[in-house]
Amino acid sequence: MKTAFLSAAIGGALALGMISSTAFAADDAKSEKCYGVAKAAKNDCAGAAHACAGQSKTDANPKEFISVPKGTCERLVGGSLKSK
Repeated sequence: MKTAFLSAAIGGALALGMISSTAFAADDAKSEKCYGVAKAAKNDCAGAAHACAGQSKTDANPKEFISVPKGTCERLVGGSLKSK
């Protein structure tokens, strides 16, 4: 009984993981990386000095990015589509 329950729980978790990664992939086509506007510890992904999201040390670091809807980045003060 425990084995069946554990297998079902693991299978459910894996299925949810596949669903959520698919949802993110669909949103990726509607977003762009915007460099230079992230607040400290609010970046979306790894940078040159670290390996995880949320580890930026300073506000508006030109090497850190956040994902924003396409067409938004260049309208933000300090926003750039390329890392500096």
